[in-house]
Amino acid sequence: MTTPAKNDDLHGMVPDECPVALLIIDMINDFDFEGGDQLLENAVPMAERLAALKRQARMLGIPVIYVNDNFGRWRSDFKTAVTRCVEDGMRGRAVVGALQPDDEDYFVLKPKHSGFYATSLDILLQYLKARTLIITGLAGDSCVLFTAHDAFLRDYHLIIPADCTASIDAGANERVIDQMRSILKADTRVSTEIDLAGLINES
Repeated sequence: MTTPAKNDDLHGMVPDECPVALLIIDMINDFDFEGGDQLLENAVPMAERLAALKRQARMLGIPVIYVNDNFGRWRSDFKTAVTRCVEDGMRGRAVVGALQPDDEDYFVLKPKHSGFYATSLDILLQYLKARTLIITGLAGDSCVLFTAHDAFLRDYHLIIPADCTASIDAGANERVIDQMRSILKADTRVSTEIDLAGLINES
């Protein structure tokens, strides 16, 4: 039995091709859960730094992938989630407003903590030919950590900017950043110190 040839054009919808991809995890968020107020407080300044990083990535042609929890809303979709989170009175409006997806961005909805579990992320990254992942978002000690672990097991080179993740407990976020640097060999320098153009050329 022969293996089917890879479909290089995705039925005419060819994605970007870049050795580097930026993952934005769970930033489309209403923060309507226990601990959401504290997480939001830590997420607001982080979102501004992440938005700046995203702008630089887009200028260089680095694909941006929103990897977002469906929060148990199985009939929802990504665009509906964005629209709901920026409505008046929503807790996450400031964060989502700073990081609203552009038409060029990709999105993957996930049912569990890891962005790789039961999602299309793995195959999308293969089509993009990405080998270096810049992993950012919420929460550092949960979904970012689980996604980073799964990426490490798939032999991706990891960059996890310490100033572009947040958790409910700031101390816990610092500890998990140290853990990912030590165990997953992640580069955890702050976003302003990352040479994105250099990453493209090196990868």
